[in-house]
Amino acid sequence: MSHPAIPSEQIFRLLVESVRDYAIFMLDPTGRVTTWNIGAQRIKGYDADEIIGCHFSRFYREHEAKSGKCEYELEVAEREGRFEDEGWRVRKDGTQFWANVVISAVHDASGELIGFSKVTRDLTERMRAEEERAARHAAEHANRAKDEFLAMLGHELRNPLAPIATALQLMKLRNHGEATREQQVIERQVGHVMRLVDDLLDVSRIVQGKIELRRQRLDLREVLAKAIEIASPMLEQRQHRLAVDLLPGQLLVEGDEARLTQVFANLLVNAAKYTDPEGCIEVIGKLDGNQVAIEIRDDGVGIDPKLLPRVFELFVQGYQGVDRSRGGLGLGLTLVRTLVEKHRGTVDAYSEGLGRGSSFTVRLPRCETTSAAAPKPRKHRVVADGDARRVLVVDDNEDAALMLADALSAAGHDVRTALDPPQALEVARAFHPEVAVLDIGLPVMDGYELAERLRSELGDQTPRMIALTGYGQDSDRERSARAGFSAHFVKPIDVQRLSDTIARP
Repeated sequence: MSHPAIPSEQIFRLLVESVRDYAIFMLDPTGRVTTWNIGAQRIKGYDADEIIGCHFSRFYREHEAKSGKCEYELEVAEREGRFEDEGWRVRKDGTQFWANVVISAVHDASGELIGFSKVTRDLTERMRAEEERAARHAAEHANRAKDEFLAMLGHELRNPLAPIATALQLMKLRNHGEATREQQVIERQVGHVMRLVDDLLDVSRIVQGKIELRRQRLDLREVLAKAIEIASPMLEQRQHRLAVDLLPGQLLVEGDEARLTQVFANLLVNAAKYTDPEGCIEVIGKLDGNQVAIEIRDDGVGIDPKLLPRVFELFVQGYQGVDRSRGGLGLGLTLVRTLVEKHRGTVDAYSEGLGRGSSFTVRLPRCETTSAAAPKPRKHRVVADGDARRVLVVDDNEDAALMLADALSAAGHDVRTALDPPQALEVARAFHPEVAVLDIGLPVMDGYELAERLRSELGDQTPRMIALTGYGQDSDRERSARAGFSAHFVKPIDVQRLSDTIARP
């Protein structure tokens, strides 16, 4: 059975009316809707009988309609035959969507304008996807900028610490490896500051728990003693009474001494900040089954019950007065939780409410007591006569260069210094060093360029190169290795380790 032929005009009308992904409709010469397809109904929300005969300005935001935007679009379409635009349009329910709009002038056979065709596409999802991509790109750029800034800041902080640490090691060398109590305090504090610098450089990894621990068997009594020393300036300033009640004997755990010291120092400083002057802070240590439990308790301002479940979240802080006298960035407790969990432990907070003090309890897996002696600290050694080297130290920080030269000389090496690359080249020509310890961040030319100049000028007598820098990221170490440096030391350095590296053939 055959069907009568369907006129092409009717086929086209059926096609237009069935399209769902595009709003396709006609306007009369004044801008009133005369036809309406199913796509227009789906995108704009109006049934045909609700919108036909209405002016198309109701699809525009009120301020745009009042500004004459609709009339302008029809004027351009009539004059040029076509108008295209992207922007926000309004649905029947008042919600907005991002649209691509094409308006075309329609003329009859005699060229008379009979209206306009209008095709609208809903591009909201595409626009949002583009915005998300742009936001991700901006975030990635900001993250790279942050990493670069932190690396530079870490470098600048390390530079002044380097001569301090080297001077301390030199004092110990001159005193047969012994240090006064004052020197020990300075050494511990410098070490603590350096770990804080490392935290600054690795802040993203710390927040994500991506940090490496230097594990060893530890007695928490010694860790707590160091933490108390770190927190003591604030405790003394605020005249707090500190009571320490630790179980007799060793409180052995396996962990990173510096990181656990940081944990308990942060908790003590936090207690000091939120306890009024002359308040009481207690440190209580005991065994709890197969765990060592350390509680730090205070009689300070307490914690709001609403805040208590969130105290370990990043940037969350307790009450701050207008003067922000308690300070801080809300990072300390987040670091505490991250570090404790990395040690396979837990930390809990408790408070009966505002004005009723608070306590934080850290629980760590305990180690069985052993009679084996704890490892003794490594003593500084003087190299054997056959291992002494001629060494060139190049650093634009004069204090750092002189302190390092004195320390390496005390270890038995023959050392010369230079404060910039031109002077280094001059000294190298006369001194013929076997090893060159080069600061990377030098004026005139950096350490990499200086290494190339030394190779070019000294040829077969080129010294073995050791990089000395404030930059300690993996990419920095990889670059120095590619540049031919045999070792990469981050300031402030371990002089004994550097001396041993220099002594190697």
